[in-house]
Amino acid sequence: MLSLKHVAINSFNENIAYLHKDCDTYKIDDIRDVTKVEIHGGPVPVYAFLEIVDDETIVSPGELGLNNEAFLRLNLPEGANVSLSLAGLPPSAGILQRKIAGNILSSSEYSSVVKDIVAGRYSNMDIASFLVASGSFMTASEVLSLTEALIGDDVIRWDDENIVVDHHCLGGIPGNKTDIIITAIVAAYGLPMPKTASRSLTSCAGVADTFAVLANVEADEAKLKKLIKENRGAIVDYNTLPIANASKIVSSVERALGISQQQHIVSSILAIKLAAGVTHLVLDIPVGPSSRIKSTAEAMRIRKLVEYVGDMLSIEIDAVITDGSEPIGNGIGAVLEARDVMRILRNKEEAPQDLLEKSLFLAGRILEFDPKLRGGQGYHVAKEILSSGRALETMNRIIYAQGKAPQAQIGHLTRDIVSSRAGVVESIDNHQINKIGVLAGASQYPGAGLDLLKKVGDFVEPGETLYRIHSVSASDFAFANSYADGDSGYEISSKR
Repeated sequence: MLSLKHVAINSFNENIAYLHKDCDTYKIDDIRDVTKVEIHGGPVPVYAFLEIVDDETIVSPGELGLNNEAFLRLNLPEGANVSLSLAGLPPSAGILQRKIAGNILSSSEYSSVVKDIVAGRYSNMDIASFLVASGSFMTASEVLSLTEALIGDDVIRWDDENIVVDHHCLGGIPGNKTDIIITAIVAAYGLPMPKTASRSLTSCAGVADTFAVLANVEADEAKLKKLIKENRGAIVDYNTLPIANASKIVSSVERALGISQQQHIVSSILAIKLAAGVTHLVLDIPVGPSSRIKSTAEAMRIRKLVEYVGDMLSIEIDAVITDGSEPIGNGIGAVLEARDVMRILRNKEEAPQDLLEKSLFLAGRILEFDPKLRGGQGYHVAKEILSSGRALETMNRIIYAQGKAPQAQIGHLTRDIVSSRAGVVESIDNHQINKIGVLAGASQYPGAGLDLLKKVGDFVEPGETLYRIHSVSASDFAFANSYADGDSGYEISSKR
């Protein structure tokens, strides 16, 4: 037996076990390559990669060290007696090999793979193999099977509600925080909208990051149900809810790999929404040369796939193809985006009109899930709710119910990126703008990001500001400036 020790190292969802090289209990000299072990002593075995150390300040010869992830999963106190055994292959190892070989998997086979992922039998490397193999070829029925498996057993039930709505955007468009405005309008109308949002994945700020500037976004199931009962709307970080855990694990590996397979995105989105008890979903599919979806044809394929999976799993989906040719709104980064959102809710003249109109359009589509509204009425009802101040009142109630956040400040390090010529802004590269914002620190600091002062179609003079960089960290500021100097992300035409 070995004495358990917590080694406070975060390995990004990978379980790591540490043994001293002079451990008497296990023959370290026999280990010649990467070894996976089972740790026994807790309620269920924990699977981890074994690493050997020669520093007794990390672990002594009589101890087994576990990193943060493995220690939390084992759920035993330091000093507890534990033992090791070599881990066998996961039960679904043969299924993974079949997918790598290009075979079509059944529903039960996807379920087996996902169960092994949730149980921790798959390393990040194993999950990556599964993602690459399945991403290269998946039938529509396989996407359905993967979605069912990712939903898991923990599903939020809304027994008193016939319609539970949500909105999701496939992403790739900087500043596109329609979700927060939509939630305020829809909740003010009276439809329940438990908005499950994510933190930043590959963008400057996720919806949860932006709303965290205004309110607390952490909630368990009981708190979420209370928020919806009282205010009809809530915006929470889905990572704090005990739902669709497999989807969270898979998404974290995808993020580390830098891959984005449309079939996986569809499965993950629908799994999370179904696990949250959503019955009606508006899916925004932005299309543009520098967005995630490049063409209308690609968007149509995704829409058909989403509608097929939705039909099979009894969730009504309105998949809408929208313009994704440039950033939406003026702010890029949590504080600047929250500023834009509140300007719209307060009906301010300086509110960005593109974000306003898109929010009204999408909110109207959600309102039309209500059978009492005729097609086409949704937009006008949404506009009345916003202009009357009812959306702002509802948003204020939601903020205070979730817990008002301390006031966040915009980054104090600033630089204006200016036009070198006179002309019209012909295009804005979403990817480049997002990259500059990330380098400015937007994915780390709420106050960092970009403030866009010119949009497509605007005329600019030489030396006129296109956008302003905001940073909190001097090193981030330098990186962003250097990157923007190489390519501002703006294309200026000489034509008026």
